[in-house]
Amino acid sequence: MSVEHLNEVLLVSALVLLVAVAAVRVSSRSGLPSLLIYLGLGVAIGQDGIGLRFDDAALTQVLGYAALVVILAEGGLGTKWREIKPAVPAAAVLSTAGVAISVGVTACAAHFLVGLDWRQAFIIGAVVSSTDAAAVFSVLRRVPLPARLTGVLEAESGFNDAPVVILVVAFCTAGPVEHWYVLVGEIAAELAIGAAVGIAIGKLGALALRQVALPASGLYPIAVMALAVLAYAGGAIAHGSGFLAVYLAALVLGNAALPHRPATRGFAEGVAWLAQIGMFVLLGLLVNPRELGEDIVPALVIGAALTVVARPVSVVATLTPFRTPWREQALLSWAGLRGAVPIVLATIPMVHDVPHSRQIFNIVFVLVVIYTLVQGPTLPWLARRLRLGEPQAASDLGIESAPLERLRGHLLSVSIPERSRMHGVEVAELRLPAGAAVTLVVRDGRSFVPEPATVLRRGDELLVVATDPVRDHAERRLRAVGAGGKLAGWLGATGEPDSRAAGGSSPLGRAGRGRAGRSPRSHRISPGGRR
Repeated sequence: MSVEHLNEVLLVSALVLLVAVAAVRVSSRSGLPSLLIYLGLGVAIGQDGIGLRFDDAALTQVLGYAALVVILAEGGLGTKWREIKPAVPAAAVLSTAGVAISVGVTACAAHFLVGLDWRQAFIIGAVVSSTDAAAVFSVLRRVPLPARLTGVLEAESGFNDAPVVILVVAFCTAGPVEHWYVLVGEIAAELAIGAAVGIAIGKLGALALRQVALPASGLYPIAVMALAVLAYAGGAIAHGSGFLAVYLAALVLGNAALPHRPATRGFAEGVAWLAQIGMFVLLGLLVNPRELGEDIVPALVIGAALTVVARPVSVVATLTPFRTPWREQALLSWAGLRGAVPIVLATIPMVHDVPHSRQIFNIVFVLVVIYTLVQGPTLPWLARRLRLGEPQAASDLGIESAPLERLRGHLLSVSIPERSRMHGVEVAELRLPAGAAVTLVVRDGRSFVPEPATVLRRGDELLVVATDPVRDHAERRLRAVGAGGKLAGWLGATGEPDSRAAGGSSPLGRAGRGRAGRSPRSHRISPGGRR
């Protein structure tokens, strides 16, 4: 590639990115997942549009895997463990046994109704059995759901990629029905290895980042993303599930008391958006619209079987033992949106030269597009009809810390968000432990030293100074007031009562946030939360 070619590539790439960024606004207003717009961009600049020819399925698969690693890492970093913890058992069963049921039902529909042979039918069944968190939450962001539902959806979308990838690769290389018990054993072993590698790298990485003071704040997001990628590579090289490893490693890192945590999540979110845009545009380039006509009917039939039969059966069979109410089962059944993963996995048969692999890719592409158009806009409506929407809770507080090697104090910068119950609370009513004090308030661009009777308002930014022994306790108290107002008891980050005295340093809700490191740090508290 010459410099002239590079200039042209950069020009086209920048224009595509700008259009994609603008498309997010359209997506947010229409309720449609932005993936459809990105796919449309790829088709528009492809050989049937502007004329850019691209047909390298192997390269698409490699880049798609790389993009999925980044997307799963961002998903893990943005997932709150304390919210999904109660839903993990149900999500684990749904993403394993539920996937198996969905694959079987969809494969039977593809074989008996469409006429595909069993190998192709099982490949399609496995490919379309993975849900996509980004697609689900892009249409549900305007309809807050109970934590148990969002927990199941988040955990399922993070867990089910791993078994689905294993199934697709197995079906493409060895066939679907030979020695099924060996295949089940291989899946279990790969998931166990991937989970062990991911958790280990996440915990060791969090410990290292809490103890090491890097010279620039921008290095922390890079280190966290590098650890997530390391988990994927380590899990894959160890013959485990790299996708499960990267998600669990990012989940551990995202819930640990890391330096510059909100900045890290913001960086990961930006990189994930870039990965999604690039991946979907690339997948759109790979599509030849003139070949899709004859695959529309098979896609509609298989998609109907998946959406109306396979997904509901898998949800009912796996979640009924957990006593999940029928209304929640109905929403979870309809919330099985397909997105990035199925289309990327549809390139695997093409790379392995499976017969009729191009037809498989076209069917999956049409299925994802059509049923996203059907399910996406109707999800908020269904949630309201089922009366599963909840009023938005008070905004949580994220923590950004910057290690200061030679200071023994901590600076906590608290930004009071719009829905915080800290609004209307006097400074004295914060009841911070001895050794912590509010030293500065910034309001409407003006800073002043507060009095004990100063009333805090939405949009205020506070500078809180705390000594090393009471830093954790001061943060817990600020979180409690932000969630419960002036009458909040001495609550931890998870909302559980603190049994210690006011001046003590009781354990923080470990499942939710982890423990801050012992080295001196400066901290920033700002609005956090899932996308």
